[in-house]
This record gives sequence, structure tokens and C-alpha cells, in this order.
Amino acid sequence: MRYIPSTSADRRSMLASIGVESVEELFSDIPSTVRARFQPLGLPARSEMDVASMLGDMADRNEPGEVVCMLGGGIYDHYIPRVIGHLVSRSEFLTAYTPYQPEISQGTLTAMFEFQTLVCELTAMEIANASMYDGATALAEAVLMAERIRNKGTVAVSRSLFAPLRRVLDTYCWAADIQIVELGYLPDGTVDLHALPDDLSALVIQTPNTWGIIEPLAGMKDRLGEALLIVSCNPLSLGLLEPPGAFGADIVVGEGQSLGLPMGFGGPLLGLFATRKAFLRQMPGRVAGRTVDVDGKTGYAMAAQTREQHIRRQRATSNICTNSALCALTATIYLASVGAAGLKHVAQLNFAKAHYLADAIARLDGYALAFDGSFFNEFVVNVPGNADAIRDDLIQAGFAVEAPEQLRSMGFENALRFAVTEKRTKAELDRLIQVLEAVR
Repeated sequence: MRYIPSTSADRRSMLASIGVESVEELFSDIPSTVRARFQPLGLPARSEMDVASMLGDMADRNEPGEVVCMLGGGIYDHYIPRVIGHLVSRSEFLTAYTPYQPEISQGTLTAMFEFQTLVCELTAMEIANASMYDGATALAEAVLMAERIRNKGTVAVSRSLFAPLRRVLDTYCWAADIQIVELGYLPDGTVDLHALPDDLSALVIQTPNTWGIIEPLAGMKDRLGEALLIVSCNPLSLGLLEPPGAFGADIVVGEGQSLGLPMGFGGPLLGLFATRKAFLRQMPGRVAGRTVDVDGKTGYAMAAQTREQHIRRQRATSNICTNSALCALTATIYLASVGAAGLKHVAQLNFAKAHYLADAIARLDGYALAFDGSFFNEFVVNVPGNADAIRDDLIQAGFAVEAPEQLRSMGFENALRFAVTEKRTKAELDRLIQVLEAVR
């Protein structure tokens, strides 16, 4: 509250109007055990100018110069075509908000409709919404949707989900009283379906998974009976791989960051959500539709918004309040500019460069790939010695590599994960191999 431009008197007046004495009382419905987990940010009680100066000093501690980004885990260092920044910065897109009045929102609605069309083509699904906040909340909303349809109270989830996705999913399922059954993985890194329970609402699969391994979706839907198959995927990989819809997936979600969005510091992101036409009324988010006006001219309007809590109140399918329209526009421009052939080419570059690096590392004494399954653009390597020390050496050499804690929590004592995109050059990859050989 200190950094919101309102006075103490303003805040006291607002609190009195709603009948509480303090800001803390606003959160009294949240159990104290949950509230205790959240710690203050630690910003000092100073002026805006002082805080800006302090944050600037903190930013200056970052390592100077360029580093070669090998980070993955759901957010990747892809090349962003220059046309994207030029088009999305146009004022008509930056100032547009919720298109409730179609007569003044045709540009926004057209972009949303084209985005939905491209997502359907990419995933081989029948309908898509106009986007979600990010891939994690899209996945969580997919599970809630499956539970509304099936009402079994249990979902099976592959252990090889990205950690941020799993944390968000755990939170949503805890609040909705949905039980999660975790499925292990086979020696090749793919999901182990031998312990798949009966009578599920859904099975959640991620492909490529957290190890980078491509999950074999063929025949998976047939094993589920009436349960829904939810697939979380990297949309860029679909330039090369068969889409989930071709294998009978009921809901397909994904993180759209790889479609022209910068890494930033973990955002802003873009959630993709596509499903079957029969599930339209259970799908969260909003849908733009194409129609004709009284003169027979093509026009666009909001075709469905069953998620709206201000319209359906407690009967809303979701409490998502908007969509990531500018990020969805970015993805639309990216897909339209590279085209089908360009998307396939970018995916092939990711695949080929990742395999070049993986094959070279595997030939080094003491290093070994953690899995022998097929992978897309990232992979896990068991390293000789201490993974933290090797990572430190890589950072000193100018390579940004993920800390090994996450892999350690999943049973890999000394392992590192490498992500390779189309931006990485052969010279960079060869230099990385030389560093690994020197520090083993």
C-alpha cells in the first residue's frame, strides 16, 4: 500500500466504508497457516525516487556483458523477427482493451479470431479460446474443466511436468479438492502408464516433458476410456511433431512464449488453450467469432464468454478476468510471418542443434545423457563430480545454465539441463563442449 498514490486518510476512509479496521483484515478469510508462508518484499518505507534508486543499484549487480543462454524449462531464448516489435507497438493495439463493443473493436477481435484459428491449426483441435495468462494456468484450468465434465475427483499427472506447472496445478487442485495421482517415468524418460488408476477425470501429459523427452501419444487416449486426455506441449515443437489432436487429445494447452515473446524475467507469458467443439460451454476464457453485419459485410464479435464471473457469477466456468491479447497478437504475427515452412525450419534447427550438442557431450569421458528417449531441444546430462561446481565454471565461461537444484529434487544428484534454440551457433556449442571437457 505504501507505493500506491493514496494518503493514510484515503486508506482509512476506504477501510471504514467496507467495515474493516486494517488491510490485514481484508485477508482474514485466508487461513493463517497459508498467509504465514508469504514474506514481505522488504522494500523500504521511502519515496518512489529512493526505491527506484535502490532497485537500480540491485540491477547493477548483474553480470555485465552478453552470456550464451542455455536456459530452458519452459521459457527459451528464441529469435524474434523484427516485424513483431514494429507491428505490436502500433497505438491501436497498445490502447485497445476488452472488446465488449464490437463496433469499435474490430481490429482487436479480428486479431483474436486469427489467433484462435492458428492455434487450432497448430494443435489439430476444433476450437481454441482467445488465450490465457500463461501455460501453467492454462493447464490448471484444463484440469478444472475436465473435472466439471467427468466429476470423478481424481486426475493422473505425469511426474515429468515442468516444476512451475506442477506447483500451479497443485494449488488449483488443492483449492478444488481434486486428488492428484502422480505417475512415474520409464528408463527412456517417458511416462509410465502401468499404474494408471481407473475412473479418472483426466490424464495430464507434457510433451516434450521436463527432461526434453517426446512422449509417445499414440494409443494413449484409447487406454483412458471416458477420461479426458490433456496434453501440455511446446507449440514450436509442433512445427516438426505430429499435433496432439491427431492422437485424440481432448484438451491441448501450452506456453506460447516461444512464438515471438521475449524471455524477460519470466514474463509476460501467453497461455494456449484448445479443445473439442463439444466442450465449448465448459471452456474457460473468451472466444471471438466471425459473422456478417446487416449489409452482409464480414464482422467480428465476442461469440462466447462463459468464463465471465460478472455475467454468470457463481456459475462461471472460470474466474479468469481477461486474456493476454497483446501477447496473443505477438504469437499471431510470429506464426503468420514465419509461415508453415518457416515454423518447420525453426523447429528443425532447434532439434538438430540440440542433438549436435548432446551427441558431443555424450562422447566426453564421465558425461552421459540421463535418458535414451527421443528429445526435442533440451536434454538432461549426468555430469562427473559436483554439478554445482561445473555450473559455476560454465557461468564463468559465459554460459547461463540452470541451477541443478530442480533436477536434484527429482532424483538426479549431479545433473544439468541444457536447452538449445535456433539462436545458438556451432562456435558457441563447440566452446561449451570444450569447457565441459576441461572441467570434468
